[in-house]
Amino acid sequence: MSVVGRWLKWAALALVGLFLVWQLWLLGWVLFWGWVNPGETRFMEIRLTELRQKVPEAQLKKQWVPYERISIHLKRAIISAEDAKFVDHEGFDWEGMQKALEKNQKKGRFAAGGSTISQQLAKNLFLTPTKSYFRKAEEAIITLMLENLWSKRRILEVYLNVIEWGNGVFGAEAAARHYYNASAAQLGPEQAARLAGMVPNPRYYDRNRNAPGLGRKTAIILGRMPGAEVP
Repeated sequence: MSVVGRWLKWAALALVGLFLVWQLWLLGWVLFWGWVNPGETRFMEIRLTELRQKVPEAQLKKQWVPYERISIHLKRAIISAEDAKFVDHEGFDWEGMQKALEKNQKKGRFAAGGSTISQQLAKNLFLTPTKSYFRKAEEAIITLMLENLWSKRRILEVYLNVIEWGNGVFGAEAAARHYYNASAAQLGPEQAARLAGMVPNPRYYDRNRNAPGLGRKTAIILGRMPGAEVP
C-alpha cells in the first residue's frame, strides 16, 4: 500500500472513530436526561444567541413542570396536531412521511415535514435547524435512542417542556402564562388547541395572534382531540 493509501486509511478510521465517540456522547446525554430534566437544549441556545444579538441582556422564558401538571387538553391537542400515531409508532411515522413527501412534490416546495414528536424532540435537544442529509441521519439515530431508552410519557413530558412557543418562549408553562396568564395545568380545550396550532411557526403566531389560519387550525385540532391517545 502506498503512503497516500495508508494516510487515507488512517483518515477514514479516524473519522469513524470520531463519529462513534460523538454517538456515545449523545447516548450519555440521552441516558442522563431520561432521569434529569434538561436545563437548556441546543435549540434554546441558538435562539438565545439570536435574541442577544439585538438585546444583550435577553433571557428565555421557560419553567419546567412535571407531566402531571400539564393539562390533559394540551397533551391531546399536541398529539392531534403533531403526531396522531405517537403512542403506537417506534419513532417514525412512515405513512406520514410518505404523505408529506407527496405534498411537497405537488407544491414544489417544502410544505410539510412528516416528523414525529420523537424526531422533533431529537432535533430540539441536540441539533440545529439547518436542513441537510447528515442532520436528518443524526436525527434518526437520536430518535432511536429516545424511543428505546425513554418511555412515551417521558418523551412527551420533555417535548412539552422544551419546544418553542413564541419569541424566546419555551415550554408549556411559559406558553400558558405568555398567552393566557394561566398555568399549564389550567389550559382548557380551545386554549390548548390554539397553542398546538402555533407549534409549526410559533414566532410568527406570537406576532400575529389573530391570524385567520390559526383559527382554522384550532378548529380542526379541537375536532380531533377526543380521539387522541395520550401516554
